[in-house]
Amino acid sequence: MSAPIRVAMTLTQDWHEVPGGTAVAANELARELGARDEVDLVGVVPPGTPTEGFEPPVPTVGLRLGPPLLYDSWTTVRRPRVAAAVRGVQIVHSTVPIAVPREQVPVVATVHDLLPITMPGSFTRRGVRMMRKGLERIRTEAAMVMVPSEMGLRTFCDHGFDRSRLRVVPLGVRVVEPPEPQVVAEVLARHRLEPPYVLFVGTEEPRKGLDVLARAMARLDRRGLTLALAGPAGWGDSGLDDLSSLIGQGDRVRRLGFVSDGDLAAIRAGASVCALPSRGEGFGLPALEAMATGVPLVTTRGTPMEEVADGAALLVPVGDVGALTQALEDVLGDPELAERMRSDGLRRSALYSWAHSADLVLDIYREVLAG
Repeated sequence: MSAPIRVAMTLTQDWHEVPGGTAVAANELARELGARDEVDLVGVVPPGTPTEGFEPPVPTVGLRLGPPLLYDSWTTVRRPRVAAAVRGVQIVHSTVPIAVPREQVPVVATVHDLLPITMPGSFTRRGVRMMRKGLERIRTEAAMVMVPSEMGLRTFCDHGFDRSRLRVVPLGVRVVEPPEPQVVAEVLARHRLEPPYVLFVGTEEPRKGLDVLARAMARLDRRGLTLALAGPAGWGDSGLDDLSSLIGQGDRVRRLGFVSDGDLAAIRAGASVCALPSRGEGFGLPALEAMATGVPLVTTRGTPMEEVADGAALLVPVGDVGALTQALEDVLGDPELAERMRSDGLRRSALYSWAHSADLVLDIYREVLAG
């Protein structure tokens, strides 16, 4: 048996104030790869303590700088080198769209999307400037670039990425046992949440379509229906606060903030429908996670979430309040449709796993080293 491939993977997102879906994806992939005999994986991280709930699942080595100074340094002077922190490393795997320095070993990159280029208004000016420079360096320097969807692959090709150095690596989902009804009741009581409710999972920020969801909720003539938001506050105006008077902020919106995995499984189990009307995503991990827990999903057409759902969700045009209202009403008012969507979502999500993602990444490591 050949020696394992020694890989240094950046896991800096775990130190972000709002780690987000890219941190979840990097950690889950690292967890799966770290369990393989064929890989000797080391996480490269900033100093200090990661954000609660986002501890790296593999052994780590620390750099001297933490974000945002680390990203500034990578962008301007292209130091510190990642490979220099891990003795004997053969591949550097970057998981953020901030280009690591030129390394003495091949660099592969996971890039979820090109939204800093295609939807710059969804980010801060500083973020756009830094990520655009990072994406350009990844485009020209990375030995291989991994993207999570076929739709994303086409977008990357349209923006000048070399097709021969692009590989599709879908994200995965953990199999979660359905929580017992008593557990669901206890979690909902602790979060002061009562059914029926529409669930949104994600960071509150402009591109998530919360303004559209709030308007749709205001149009629904359903007494006692609540909008539950599970996820941290992000940046900018999500559009929800301006509509608080329309939907009755006090009793029809429950901001739950960051929710642990265990609590989130119970909250999903109690939801009538999960609504993710995002204007743009790289993959849409919450959509896959909703289907995997048997929650009917309503999401946006023309995004990677349509590709992920592949017929198992109700799709609405981006920004269409009327269509979103009708889709929510269809699910809420038709138990047979809701049950069919639950079954279809479970079948569809079963095709995705972190084990499969790790298989594809390991093949890419081998391909890069052989080339």
